[in-house]
Amino acid sequence: MSGANPMPYNEPKKPVPSDLEIAQEAPIEPILDVAARTGLEPDDLEMYGKYKAKVDPDVFDRLQDRPLGKYIDVTAITPTPLGEGKTTVTVGLAQGLGRIGHQAFTCIRQPSMGPTFGIKGGAAGGGYSQVIPMEDFNLHLTGDLHAISIAHNLLSAALDNHIHHGNALDINPFSITWPRVVDLNDRALRDVVVGLGGRLNGRPRETGFDIAVASEVMAILALTTGLADLRARLGRIVIGTNMAGEPVTAEDLGAAGAMCVLLKDAIKPTLLQTLEHTPALVHAGPFANIAHGNSSIIADKIALRMGDYVVTESGFGSDIGMEKFMDIKCRISGLVPDCVVLVATIRALKMHGGLGKVIAGKPLPPELRAENLEALEKGFANLAAHIGIAKKFGVPVVVAVNRFTDDTDNEVKLLEKLSVAEGADAAVMCDVWAHGGGGAIDLAHAVVKACELPKDFKFLYPLDISIEEKIETIAREVYGADGVAFLPEAKKKLKLYTRLGYDKLPICMAKTHLSLSHDPKLKGRPTGFVLQVRDIRASIGAGFLYPLCGNMMTMPGLPSRPAFEKVDIDLETGRIKGLF
Repeated sequence: MSGANPMPYNEPKKPVPSDLEIAQEAPIEPILDVAARTGLEPDDLEMYGKYKAKVDPDVFDRLQDRPLGKYIDVTAITPTPLGEGKTTVTVGLAQGLGRIGHQAFTCIRQPSMGPTFGIKGGAAGGGYSQVIPMEDFNLHLTGDLHAISIAHNLLSAALDNHIHHGNALDINPFSITWPRVVDLNDRALRDVVVGLGGRLNGRPRETGFDIAVASEVMAILALTTGLADLRARLGRIVIGTNMAGEPVTAEDLGAAGAMCVLLKDAIKPTLLQTLEHTPALVHAGPFANIAHGNSSIIADKIALRMGDYVVTESGFGSDIGMEKFMDIKCRISGLVPDCVVLVATIRALKMHGGLGKVIAGKPLPPELRAENLEALEKGFANLAAHIGIAKKFGVPVVVAVNRFTDDTDNEVKLLEKLSVAEGADAAVMCDVWAHGGGGAIDLAHAVVKACELPKDFKFLYPLDISIEEKIETIAREVYGADGVAFLPEAKKKLKLYTRLGYDKLPICMAKTHLSLSHDPKLKGRPTGFVLQVRDIRASIGAGFLYPLCGNMMTMPGLPSRPAFEKVDIDLETGRIKGLF
């Protein structure tokens, strides 16, 4: 299913311009032409202008007889607050596979406005490995996040309206777990009181806001397999219990049908392209440290019938997004990955080795930019842990050393040597930020080879053990914890969810991405700690339980110098400026 890209792309410049400059200068192919090379037909698409289109999930019926392509999950080590370029490697790898003659799809999440306007920035990749049009990708795209927010908040409004008009379902106000959402970082909304202002304004009660990508509706969209399944999952959402302790659902409140109507277009993945005109399907955007952190099953299934290789990405490290990819997404989809690509950076490993402190918005400490083989070898313990986590699932592992400007050849060679000695099937340096697909040729060849290796895929835990045992298994086998401490609220939820029959669901841990533990201050490969679980929440529509570990928040805050301060519009040209 290989397909040549007839349209040229810009050769990399030195020094490398900003992400936005590269994206705005890049030649862009009409999306109908990109689609045609994949086997998609005009009737399969719903156009959103000239360069992006929704793909009708019904296309899968026409593609069912095609063989499946190879399935690659890109994950990473424990990152610094700056991120380690995982999306850039994801896009660059797909471009690299295209350069060696394969039809490769990129399947990634749609970014939230929270990080886009906060610290981390967008999620289109970077340098010469980006999805374009980059501005559209990072700002609204085709409106899916807004549809999710409205569907979620419709249920919130239905709930408070039901209570206001007499509470026929006898909902216990103190049991309500359904907040409101907004797709921005806004710490002031974490805890609020609604219904103030008198009898006509509803019943006063405490509630709060989550960021939209933490919504169960987002998780449902990413895990659904079709419209009928979406409708059923929305109906199963539990907002709390009645006075008798029985669950109250979105179906009970009469909101599930309207919620599904609001999502009828959001269920369709969006087709875009990379800077080298390889196809990209963008769909859903759950955070990995709060939700399950993977793009949609629908997008992956479509891409696997059209591409030789499908490169998807799990959020943050293998301890978070990849574990959830394996234990949640693969259980529902029935798909099995052929290879894991584990992204590592030398700067992050030197940080894990005790050098410097990385603070978002501030320059990288000089000690992390200078060669230090001793610190790198010490910090390698973190990468070693992630290699071990990936190998537990019985899938080949390729370490991608994402090279930064200050990295030395000695450091790269040491990291490649240590990775293979630790059990990685290959370790390859890539430089996709500066060179696009040309910087991923060796990585692409290594991934093709790894995908042909035997695999013995297995889940980390069975579903028929208790909630406690599942959490303890993840804590011990993935995080390296000595045990788990369930705080009083978590213990109460363990009893409730077991009584309600939710104990056979998989687990979606909500924890910091900055450490293998629940404590972001513990770097490297922490040992001798007990994982703290302070609460457990139920996403019955999505089909998992999510424990809250440590001080994990479901509504982030903005930094003192948020990224939105740099964003503006050129009034003469109408072009966006200051966006990364």
